[in-house]
This record gives sequence, structure tokens and C-alpha cells, in this order.
Amino acid sequence: MTGCSPKPRPLDLGTSRAHGTLAWHLPRCLALLGGTTGWPDCVEALRHLLTPTQLVQGAKVDAYERAFARTVGVRHAISFASGRVGLYGLLHVLGIGEGAEVLLSVPTHVVVANAIRYTGARPVYVDCSLQNYNIDFESAESRITPRSRVLLLQHTFGIPVELDAALAFARRHNLVVIEDCVHALGARYDGRPVGTFGHAAFFSTEETKTISTVMGGMVVTNDPELASHMRAFQASCTRPRRWLAARHLLKFVLYYILTEPHIHRFARIVYERLGRRNPLPVPTTLSERRGQRPPDYKQRLSNGQAALGLCQLGNLDQNLGHRELVAKTYRAYLSGHGLRLPQPPARAEPSFVRYPIWVEDRPSVIRALTPRAVIGTWFTSVLEEAESLDVAGYEPGSCPHAEQAAQHLINLPTHRRVSERDTRILTTALIQAVSSSNVP
Repeated sequence: MTGCSPKPRPLDLGTSRAHGTLAWHLPRCLALLGGTTGWPDCVEALRHLLTPTQLVQGAKVDAYERAFARTVGVRHAISFASGRVGLYGLLHVLGIGEGAEVLLSVPTHVVVANAIRYTGARPVYVDCSLQNYNIDFESAESRITPRSRVLLLQHTFGIPVELDAALAFARRHNLVVIEDCVHALGARYDGRPVGTFGHAAFFSTEETKTISTVMGGMVVTNDPELASHMRAFQASCTRPRRWLAARHLLKFVLYYILTEPHIHRFARIVYERLGRRNPLPVPTTLSERRGQRPPDYKQRLSNGQAALGLCQLGNLDQNLGHRELVAKTYRAYLSGHGLRLPQPPARAEPSFVRYPIWVEDRPSVIRALTPRAVIGTWFTSVLEEAESLDVAGYEPGSCPHAEQAAQHLINLPTHRRVSERDTRILTTALIQAVSSSNVP
């Protein structure tokens, strides 16, 4: 498709040997960042870094949008600098503003709530099911008011929402359905890709997601009129400055090198000591954590970032196949040990961007697993990364299941650098840690 992805190889979860005897004997420590599929992606980033005229503008954006639409199975895909900007644009062109209410489940990220608030609309928080951390429709029924306009469906961790129930709920209350697919590229429900069930959907290609353009997002729809309005909104967004586009590509290459499992243990120590001196762009700004809109919020995706996305779409099937196999391996090893594992809906085919597990004593489990991997803690709050819950109008105690999940969830990595040996080591350490924490 792109000429930059490696030739597909048979899926293999076997122990991955690094080149060289020294690397093989160094301890492996897994990072959570796993969007890249290999060195060819980095070559593409370096090529654009060395070609400044192609860094911001070029033909790659249109090609990437067309490829993304084909991948999801929709007619239209429109790119932005982030998924949150795409959501903001959707709400804006749909006329969702002052006085309107948008139902969304928690836990979620503060930038999702912010995108709603920036339009003048009010986010209405709905509790989650503890089976799969997606929306609980009994809770949603209790939140409906005459001002309810939109149902925002988050496919949490890549686990599809029970879409039959969701669409019936939306029809009953005359709601516009927008799918939040930031975790869920490649997931399916009843054999059909998520992102094709609602009026529109938005995806993220931020550095922690299934594919990475460091920052980036995509809105998809089958509605030509909505797509036309989204194109006009895209045209109103500024292009990123060349220095910012270059920093994104540089970060992509550095993270690919520094998250190599044999050196990540040491690289992470250096990264954490850099602290605030870290010169690389961060996904969530301080103003967004405080609920404030950044002055440069409405931005487009750069040509160089689109080239990265195009590369990784060419290898997406192997990426998703690996994640599926890792998730199945986790489930096989961890079943029967008293752990609460995710329970997808009957007709759902998840694409786990991370594998969520409920543990009673999260700090002790994280300490036990830290030598082997960076253990994710999506979510530590019902509004991840918010400086405080009141910045986005969340009322403590209103969604008790989500608040419990934010205290107990850990996430295991599923990306292409996780080997079968890694899954055995991680699950063995997790079982031992849970057993130890249960000893009086």
C-alpha cells in the first residue's frame, strides 16, 4: 500500500531475540508505547525530517485520509491534530452548543469532556459497567433530560459497546450517536467495524494508541453533507508550525529507540529525571488539565505525521492480530486466579489497545511488575489527567462504578514488542503479587 512497511511475516509470539549477544542477556522491560510497527516507520519519519518542504504540507494527508476510510469501511475520513479537535469539530458542525447536553461514560479523559465544554454544551457523566468499563444504560436512562442531544459511545480499551442496546437507546431518546473509537481501531461488533454504527466517529493516533502519529486524530462518517461541513471546519484549522511537526517526528524516532525492551529500563530512568526539562511535546497541556482551551487548539495534521499513519495502516492487520493473540494469552494464563478480567459483549471482537485487569491492591501489584514492564494505570481518575474533577463539572459520587475502576484498574501492554515469554513472565508475577496481597 505505502512502500514503507516491511514485508508481512507470519504472526509469531515466540521469544523475540534482539541482535547481538549483549542485548539478548540484558533484562527486558516493556514500555506501554507501542504504535510503531518497526524501523521502516522511523525511516519515513527521518525522511520527512530531512525534507522540510514536505514536513507540513504535501500529498500524504489526502492519501492517509483515503486509506483510513478504506480501513474503517466508511466513505469519508477527515484528519486533525488530535482526536479531541475532531470531536469538537463534529459537535460544532452538528449545532451542539449552549444549552445542549452530551451523555458520555466515565472513566474517560478530561480532553473529551473539554471538547464538549468548549462548544458551550454540558457533559453529562454516565456510570460504566464493571464487566467491560463501557456505558451502563440503566445509569444513562437516569441522566436523560429534555436537553439531551448526543450519545457519545466510548469503546473503552478497544472493547466495543453493546451496540444493539446503544442504538435502541439513542432511537428511543432521539439522540445523535457519535462513537469514541480512540482506543478501538480495528475492533468489530457483529462482524462490522466500530466507527460505522453512529452518525460519525472519531479516532486517535496519539502515541499510546494502536497506531501512532505521536499526536493526531481522524473523524469518519458515511454522511456526505456532514463530511462536507467537517472539511470546511478542517480548512478553518491552522496548519502546525514546521518546528512542531519536526518535534513530533523526532519524538517518534526517539521513542521507538528508547522503548526497545532491552534498553527501556535504563532509558526510562533518564526520561523521568529529565522531568520538566523534557523538550518533547506532551499529549495533554497544562491548560487542558485545568479545563481551559489552549490558544492553538484547532490544528490540522502535518504531512509528515500523515506519512507515518499511512505506513502503519499498511501493517495494521499484523498489529491487530498480535494484540489479539497477546490478549488471549493473558486471559488463558490469568483465568481461574480470582482476577476480574474484562467481559466483552457477546458479538464484540475487541482490539485491545491495552489489556485491563481489576486488582484489589494496585500499588503493590505495580511495584511487583515494575521490573518487567511499565504497567498502565488508565484510569487513575474518572477524568484522566484533570487537575481536579470540578474543572469539567464532574460531581464526586455520581458514578460509583467508574470511581471504583479508577482505584483498581491496571493495564498490561499488547503491542508488537510483547513476546510470548513476556506474557508468561508478567502473568506469573501478577498472580504471585495478587496472592501475596491477599495473605493476611
